[in-house]
Amino acid sequence: MSDDLITVGKVSTVYGVKGWVKLYSFTDPMTNLLDYEALFLKRAGQWQPVTILEGRRHGKTLIAALDGVADREQARELAGCELAVSRKELPELPSDEFYWHQLEGLLVSVKAGRDNLLLGKVDHLLETGANDVLVVTPCEGSIDDRERLIPYLPDQVIREIDLAAGTMVVEWDPEF
Repeated sequence: MSDDLITVGKVSTVYGVKGWVKLYSFTDPMTNLLDYEALFLKRAGQWQPVTILEGRRHGKTLIAALDGVADREQARELAGCELAVSRKELPELPSDEFYWHQLEGLLVSVKAGRDNLLLGKVDHLLETGANDVLVVTPCEGSIDDRERLIPYLPDQVIREIDLAAGTMVVEWDPEF
């Protein structure tokens, strides 16, 4: 089951004395986290279903009441637990858009004449405000052992993404 799950947030801390928790959302917009019907919580290394009874935005975070959590001590035990949904729950994207989890693990190369030079693989992404950034780490066969930060700018830097092949081609820039 865990292969089918995508992490969409986490429980950060308790909120109040009635068992509410603060949630950190990885979704955009952040309130989308509250809309999933089939949500899972990772507790003690095991995924278990969880239901958000009530939730809302509270400043720069979300607060929520979870089914079965009635007091502050029960809520405290959930701090740091990940929240996930099944891949099937994610909305279908247009063919030129991708979820971050789809980009992680892709082999990144750069065109050099007729050849492609392997830079590494996408380890994770960073949100910078201006644009997302791919963190590309070296892997077997890469041209060197440098970590690279590559702006995720389709049609400017990103030239091709082939999910089936597990590859991405970027525009070469010596600053990489």
